[in-house]
Amino acid sequence: MTMGEWMITLLIMLIPCANIIMAFVWAFSSTEKKSKSNFFKAYLIFMAIVIVLSILAVIVVGVFTASVVSSSYYYG
Repeated sequence: MTMGEWMITLLIMLIPCANIIMAFVWAFSSTEKKSKSNFFKAYLIFMAIVIVLSILAVIVVGVFTASVVSSSYYYG
């Protein structure tokens, strides 16, 4: 791919919602170049890992917060 094609690709990736749809299109389209397809397959795998780790972090913080709040005593 040329530099101009990559610039257009990156500009499209800045558009909310369109970037997710286009990532799937570019990853699994048989008409796209192999390098672009592989890049977006790796991108989708990486995003899935980030989402799972984020969900786990929210759960851990939520459990920690709930345990701290429920174990506090009122001295008044």
